[in-house]
Amino acid sequence: MTGFSDRVEQVSISGIREVFEAAGEDAINLGLGQPDFPTPEHAREAAREAIAEGKADGYTSNKGTRELREAISDKHARDNDLEVDPEHVIATAGGSEALHLAMETHVDQGEEVIIPDPGFVSYDALTRIAGGTPNPVALREDLTLGPAAVEDAITDDTAAFVVNSPANPTGAVQSPDDMREFARIADEHDVLCISDEVYEHIVFEGEHRSPMEFAETDNVVVVNACSKSYSMTGWRLGWVTASEPRMERMLRVHQYVQACASAPAQFAAEAALSGPQDPVEEMVAAFEQRRDVLLDGLADMGLDVPAPEGAFYAMPEVPGGWVDEVLDRGVVVVPGEAFGDHGEGYARISYAASMEQLEEALDAMREATRAVQ
Repeated sequence: MTGFSDRVEQVSISGIREVFEAAGEDAINLGLGQPDFPTPEHAREAAREAIAEGKADGYTSNKGTRELREAISDKHARDNDLEVDPEHVIATAGGSEALHLAMETHVDQGEEVIIPDPGFVSYDALTRIAGGTPNPVALREDLTLGPAAVEDAITDDTAAFVVNSPANPTGAVQSPDDMREFARIADEHDVLCISDEVYEHIVFEGEHRSPMEFAETDNVVVVNACSKSYSMTGWRLGWVTASEPRMERMLRVHQYVQACASAPAQFAAEAALSGPQDPVEEMVAAFEQRRDVLLDGLADMGLDVPAPEGAFYAMPEVPGGWVDEVLDRGVVVVPGEAFGDHGEGYARISYAASMEQLEEALDAMREATRAVQ
């Protein structure tokens, strides 16, 4: 057998997937970050119509349909107070490809990317696949990323840093002042800020702000997707927003690895973004109720957890052996170390599950807590 690339040998299978696969089909899955709500009906109908009328049979433009990119531009104006030219948008195969494009385009062999620790598993892996070196930065006690810690971590080899708000795996929401500071750091140190905003609409306290709002240069790239806010994980439709020079380089990568995002998904995403937003508001309200039930249950067990202000994750500190005990009782949670060295001693719990499942899972967690105390 021939050998494998060093880049791939540095990357392992996601710890999230490993736990999920080991749990069995009957387990209550609080491990995967997938909303349990249906895709909005008007988005589904748009895809059905496009297929029925033959609009989705062929390739679209590499960047995506003009109509979708205009809907994304309108969304940025509506939600982020940003003027984004539709030509400065590439529709991608989910937020994952958007992150990949940002990394591949801006990270050279051996350059560093500052990532939150604990942070989303893809940041480390995609940095390595791009030939870069992850530089993890520990979060603050409230599980937010500190601008001062990011600035202190910058070296001559730093190409970029990643900001994620609301955050996976912590549910933390960065303050507007933090986002302003991240933009300043990118401008003053001439490094790229990759802002992962896929959970932007799932906010319970505080507010989502993008560092692109505050940037004085083009050193911010925004990654977003329909996956979480519109419960469209399976549609695999995301996008990346950046200046024209950055967009042109990312397009060079995108056109060879993807050609274009799925055409039916583009029609669905256009409808989701430009149509009624009631389903998003209803989903967020349900997530907030579930969060409160989960937090009350964890507090009753004596487990310490900063209240997540967004997304649909909580990350409590847990005793040794707790994750295994919970898993043995048929409930999937993810050990914190899957998200970085500083995640050790924590567990990520997704409450993107029904209230009934959540209550049942809490019973298992209570038993697990008693078993390890």
